[in-house]
Amino acid sequence: MSIDATEEAEAEQIRDGLVQVAGLWWVFLVTGIAWLVISLLVLRFNETSVDTVGLILGLVFLGAAINEFVLFGLVRSGWRVFHLVLALVFVAGSIYCFVSPQDAFWELASVLGLLLILMGSFQIVAAILSRESSEVWWLGLVVGIIELLLGFWASQQFYPARAALILLWVGFFALFRGITEIVTAFSIRSAGRQLSSGA
Repeated sequence: MSIDATEEAEAEQIRDGLVQVAGLWWVFLVTGIAWLVISLLVLRFNETSVDTVGLILGLVFLGAAINEFVLFGLVRSGWRVFHLVLALVFVAGSIYCFVSPQDAFWELASVLGLLLILMGSFQIVAAILSRESSEVWWLGLVVGIIELLLGFWASQQFYPARAALILLWVGFFALFRGITEIVTAFSIRSAGRQLSSGA
């Protein structure tokens, strides 16, 4: 078998693998819709629902962990380790929220500013790095900037404001994540169709 034939066979295997992954586009659609439902539920709560929001935070962290594990399985670049570490952090946060939802709510509120600043920074970097490969890279940039601004606002010392902010943060985090997941689902579906028709 010649070198060209070997390369063509490898390219065909890669294309087949990508078409199979693209067949899972609906997973991102389902998780996107789930994020939107969580967003709707959280944004309807008030400060007296601390335990409920603590449990919902656990669900949000669990959903984020599942997304990061899926990305860890799909990504083959240097970002792969980042997705694994982030998934493990989200799993730990989810467990803590389920064990002690009220404490988790107030402890997360106390470090919310730092968390939002870190998440916003990572989101901005990831969006800028994906400019070449994604038409919707600007969506991640907008989300990152909003998270940065909320992070600086969350650094204040007033507890009622922090409680309101964490409700808004969880709600808008779920909203933006849902929109991103739905856009990703249709982008993957479109890419899969292009690969299938080009084969």
